[in-house]
Amino acid sequence: MATREQIVASVRQAFPEGVRAVDGGDIQTFVVDRALLPRLGRHLKDEPSLDFKLLSDVCGVDFPGRAERFEAVYHLYSVQHGHRIRLKVPLREDDPVVPSVIGVWKAADWFEREAFDLLGIRFEGHPNLKRILCHMSFQGHALRKDYDPGQRWLLREGEQDEPVWARQAQEDDDHFETQVLNLGPSHPATHGTLRTVVRLDGEVITQAEVEIGYLHRCFEKMSERHTWNQVIPYTDRLNYCSPMINGVGYCLAVEQLAGIEAPPRAQTIRLILSELSRVMDHLVCIGANLNDLGAMTPFLYMYEAREEIYSVLEACAGGRLTISYARVGGLANDVPADFVESVRWLLQRIPRLVNDMEKLITGNRIFRDRTEGVGRISGEEALDWGWTGPCLRGSGVAYDVRKAHPYLGYETYDFKVPISTTGDTYGRYLVRVEEIRQSLSLIEQALGRLQPGPIIADEHHLVLPPKEQVYTEMEALIWHFKLIMEGGKVPAGEVYGFTEGANGELGFYVISDGGGKPYRIKVRPPCFAVFQAYPHMLIGQMVADSVAILGSMNVIAGELDR
Repeated sequence: MATREQIVASVRQAFPEGVRAVDGGDIQTFVVDRALLPRLGRHLKDEPSLDFKLLSDVCGVDFPGRAERFEAVYHLYSVQHGHRIRLKVPLREDDPVVPSVIGVWKAADWFEREAFDLLGIRFEGHPNLKRILCHMSFQGHALRKDYDPGQRWLLREGEQDEPVWARQAQEDDDHFETQVLNLGPSHPATHGTLRTVVRLDGEVITQAEVEIGYLHRCFEKMSERHTWNQVIPYTDRLNYCSPMINGVGYCLAVEQLAGIEAPPRAQTIRLILSELSRVMDHLVCIGANLNDLGAMTPFLYMYEAREEIYSVLEACAGGRLTISYARVGGLANDVPADFVESVRWLLQRIPRLVNDMEKLITGNRIFRDRTEGVGRISGEEALDWGWTGPCLRGSGVAYDVRKAHPYLGYETYDFKVPISTTGDTYGRYLVRVEEIRQSLSLIEQALGRLQPGPIIADEHHLVLPPKEQVYTEMEALIWHFKLIMEGGKVPAGEVYGFTEGANGELGFYVISDGGGKPYRIKVRPPCFAVFQAYPHMLIGQMVADSVAILGSMNVIAGELDR
C-alpha cells in the first residue's frame, strides 16, 4: 500500500499546477482546479500505482460565507492498493459549474445528478443532467443553507418525468411498432417505490430508464437541524432491513471525528447485532426475490428466520423494525440477561431454515434457468459503476470493508469473504447465502468474547449521564439539559467514515463546525450506485428477467432515496 507521501508525489509530478495537496485529517485530500478535474480523474484511475477505479461518492457542500461558496467533493478508492483519497473543487455561487467525470467513471452518473438536484451544482458534459431525488416541478435546491426546510412543492398530474425517447414512436427492423411500458412503481416486485420505463420489442427490452425518489425525505437536510444523537433514528430509516448497521456506521464516523471510542463490551454487542442484521437483510433479499419469482414456500422459511432475529433486537432495544439502539460512544442500554442464550438459539435455528430453503432452490432447474446468465456484469464493469458489497463480490471482486479496513475488531475474527465469478443473478444469490453462514460464524466467535463492562463511553461532552445520576445530582442534571437542548460539541473537521453495510460500503461524510449539530452529513448509500446500472443491464433482457435482476440487487428504497 502506497503512503500518503507517495500518492501526493505521483499527483504533483503529473500536475505541478492546479492541484494542491492539503491535510484532510482522515484521508489525503486534494484541492483541484475544475478545468483539470477530468484529466486528474483519468490519471488517478489509470496510473497502476494509484488505480482509483472506484468512485465511492460525489457530493456538494455549501459554505455561504466563503467567496467560493460551493465545494464539489469526490471520494475515490483503490480496491487493488487500499488507497482512499478526497478531491475538492471550489466553485463560486455565480458559476457553480464543474466538468462531469462520467467519461472516467460511470458511477458519476447518478452521483452528479444528485449534487445538481440538491445543491444546484452543474456538471458540464453530463448526458442526462436532471433532478433525481426531487420531482421535476420542485423549485430550488434543498441542501443549500438558505433553503427553507418547511417549503413544499406539489407534483401535479401531467408533470411527472418521461424520457424523451418514450414519447417518440419507433419501429423495429420488421416494421412492427415497439411498445413503451411502465414497470412500477405500482408493481409487486418494485414495492411501490421504483419505476422503470422500458421500450419493448416483443418481450425484449431495447431501452430503459429508471425514476427514483418516491421515498425521498431529505435525510441530510433533517440531520443539519438536529443534534448528533438525534440523527440516529433517521439512520435507522435508511436501510430499514438492517438498521443496526446504519446506526453503528454513523456513530463510528462521529466517534472518529470526536476522538472517542466505545467500550469493548459495546463494540462486541455492536458487532453481534450488526451481523444479525446482515443475516436478516440477506434473508429478506433472498426471500423477497424468490417470492417475486414465484417461490412462496422458501420465502416463508426466510421470513420465519427474520422474525426470530427481530425478537432479539426487540429485547435489546424495545423496537423491532427501527430500533435506535446505537449511541455516539456506545449503546443506549445493556442487553438483557438472557441475551447470549437467545442468540445461541438463533445460531441453531437459522441454519436449519436456510438449509431447507437451499434444498428447494439452489439446485432447482426452474430457479437456475431464471437466474443463471441473467443480469451478468463483469468485475471491471461493476467497479466502474461504483458497486460494492455482495453484488460486487458476485462479480468476482473480493472487496469487503471488514477485511480491507477493519473496525469493531473484525481483524481479530476468523471469517471468509465469499465471491462468485459468474457476475449473474445466480452468483449474487450464492454469495448472500454463504455470507449468512459467515455472519453466523462471526456471531458465535463474538459471543465467546462478550465480557462484563460499561456499554457507553464516559465522555461528558457527548454522552448523556445515567438517569439515576440525573435524578440525584445537580451536575448530571445540568449536563443532561445542555446535551439535550444544545447538543454535544464535536470538534470542527471532516471524516468519511465507512463500514460494510448489508448492500456494500455504507459511507458517512460528516462535517462539523464545532457546534452541537452536524454542519453536513452526506450518506453514501451502497444500493444507489448499484441500482444506477440497472437500466443498462436490462438492454437485451426479457421483461421477466427484469424482476430477477432487480431482486438480486436488493434495492432498499429508504437507503436509495434517503
